[in-house]
Amino acid sequence: MTYTSHLLSQSKKLRIAPNILQTDSTILVRWFSKAACPSINKGDDIIRSCQHGSLPGKKDETFYSSIGGTPSTINRLNYSCVTECPDFSMSCAVGGFKGTISGTMRMGVAVAGSIFNQGFSGPQACQQRGFSAGSELPPHQEIGMPSLSPTMTEGNIARWLKKEGDTVSPGEVLCEVETDKATVEMECMEEGYIAKIIHGDGSKEIRVGEVIAITVEEEDDIAKFKDYTPSKSSDAEGVKKSSSSTPPKTDVIEEPGKSSDPKISNPSEAPMEEDRIFASPLARKMAEDNNIPLSSIKGTGPDGRIVKADIEDYLASSRKGAPSPVSKTKDTTVTGTLDYTDLPHSQIRKVTASRLLLSKQTIPHYYLTVDTCVDKLMDLRSQLNSIQEASGGKRISVNDLVIKAAALALRKVPQCNSSWNNEYIRQYHNVNINVAVQTDNGLFVPVIRGADKKGLSKIAEEVKYLAQKAKENSLKPEDYEGGTFTVSNLGGPFGIKQFCAIINPPQSGILAVGSAERRVIPGSGLEQFKFASFMSVTLSCDHRVIDGAIGAEWLKAFKGYIENPESMLL
Repeated sequence: MTYTSHLLSQSKKLRIAPNILQTDSTILVRWFSKAACPSINKGDDIIRSCQHGSLPGKKDETFYSSIGGTPSTINRLNYSCVTECPDFSMSCAVGGFKGTISGTMRMGVAVAGSIFNQGFSGPQACQQRGFSAGSELPPHQEIGMPSLSPTMTEGNIARWLKKEGDTVSPGEVLCEVETDKATVEMECMEEGYIAKIIHGDGSKEIRVGEVIAITVEEEDDIAKFKDYTPSKSSDAEGVKKSSSSTPPKTDVIEEPGKSSDPKISNPSEAPMEEDRIFASPLARKMAEDNNIPLSSIKGTGPDGRIVKADIEDYLASSRKGAPSPVSKTKDTTVTGTLDYTDLPHSQIRKVTASRLLLSKQTIPHYYLTVDTCVDKLMDLRSQLNSIQEASGGKRISVNDLVIKAAALALRKVPQCNSSWNNEYIRQYHNVNINVAVQTDNGLFVPVIRGADKKGLSKIAEEVKYLAQKAKENSLKPEDYEGGTFTVSNLGGPFGIKQFCAIINPPQSGILAVGSAERRVIPGSGLEQFKFASFMSVTLSCDHRVIDGAIGAEWLKAFKGYIENPESMLL
């Protein structure tokens, strides 16, 4: 118990040790040394134990229990010389820690991804404790770019709310990070001082885990980090960790233009790839017959490939004594140059593109379309809006009624409220509807949770509130995560009659809503006709989860709610 008391007096951070030990992906390592040799050589990243020490026995069980561990952790944790070495240091990091630890005890936690989300209510800074020995830099923390959404691999710094030299406390906002979904405030985890900001306002494409700032505990240590730059090893490790969480298929689609070359798989020939000239067989034959060097011709085919037309244009220009012709696309302009503007990708657009590509490549889509009569729906909407206006509530839109009908249909046909997993099909008990919202920054899909249990007035309020937040680029992760089904409406705002939407993975269905149009339909008697309004809706289904008959059953239930809207109020 003597050394337990010593441990408690040395570290302010020990109170979080039990939580750390309960994290499966956390590795806790302790270094021990005699008082006569209180440090480990610089650069030594190998776990060392005192030569005279040994693994603690049963008499040290109180030591483990005092820090939240159990004797069974002996096989997982490297303990040595507990009873004879009072001077020791401790560090802790997710995935292990490499570095030189010496002197008095310090403890830091590297937090990233879903791990930090389990212990904190808001977006937290990804921090790792830094150490030094002798005359090197004092103890400090490297704050890394956090993972603020499940699909985030990199982010941008919108602006810093703290500057170098400022005091920070737990819960204070350090900066605003532009993620793949929205702009999120990143909070500080510990008190200290901002010693160095590595990536300032407007920094782009910072990988998850990459160091963005340094904090210290003592104000006098700030000046020592004026010229500080993060080590390459830590940056590389952070990039490696973030890249390991990305789907392996992204590596496959990086260079689609080279997939047609069968020699690409040969590593010995890879360096020659840059000098190779791509041309069709006919173009090569024509070039050989006319003694034309392929290097002097600019290809206009796919991915710059030289085709027959390029050889013919070269021969024609040579006969006229003119220089080698430029691309055909450039010949179409008067000045001979293209007039265009390159628009950089936003984070949300890049992630949306990758997820939709993954959806079309891996999900077997099929589509079911029905026409629904919306005359009764429009009459009910008029009556409800009269009540809303009198009470000062939000007006109810057709899309609000569609969301409610879709949610009730999912409750009636729960097989469509599911997602695919390689081992099982997960059927959700909550009906959370994502609503597609188009903004200047890209497509957002905020979620209406428990839509089947909410009234139309509540749904209308939430949709308008979340749509406004999406347009302001201020959605939080909880505003768009956890959806089980998606509704996309291009009919009301854009007048699209009918379309097929791409499924938002991991969901198994999305409803595409078209516009309503007046049609002539048969009346009750002979040669009698009447007018009615019909709206086309198309259900995109994942055939692994939703069979054709199940999708048709869901559309039948949805159509019943739309054509008899009073049943939604029961």
